[in-house]
Amino acid sequence: MRIRAAVSAALASAGILLVGWQSGAHVADTGSAAATTSATTSNGTSSGSAAGGGASSGSSGSSSSSGSSGSAGATAQAAGTYAGSLVQTRFGAVQVQITVKAGAITDVTALQLTDEDRKSVQISTRAAPLLRAEVIKAQSAQVQTIGGATVTSAAYLSSLQAALDAANL
Repeated sequence: MRIRAAVSAALASAGILLVGWQSGAHVADTGSAAATTSATTSNGTSSGSAAGGGASSGSSGSSSSSGSSGSAGATAQAAGTYAGSLVQTRFGAVQVQITVKAGAITDVTALQLTDEDRKSVQISTRAAPLLRAEVIKAQSAQVQTIGGATVTSAAYLSSLQAALDAANL
């Protein structure tokens, strides 16, 4: 029975990694056009203030017009809020939003977390603050997943990476 559970867990992890890798490859293939589209989409799906959405689309337009001005110019213009993609898991959907000021991640907000059942809510509630703290500390999506919340962590980081791509970070 333990072997079956271990094999199932390994296959599930491999599947999640493959999907995340494919998503990342798709984003990398489409280049800056996808980042601009993601920023525009995040404005439409975000339930935040209109000012945050306006800053997001304004900075995307500015970044694409001065893309060759150097990394310091692009970083200084990446200010505002950016919503990541909605990632579906077997336990529910996950979506995060980042706030960027002066090219640094200042806040990460979970717009939606897994909520399929009471245990999913409990796991998400425990994992989200830990992931938020690690992301702000690392200033990237390259952080460890939370033990016991692997699916939620993977979806959280995938949505986060989409928001980072939209912000050109």
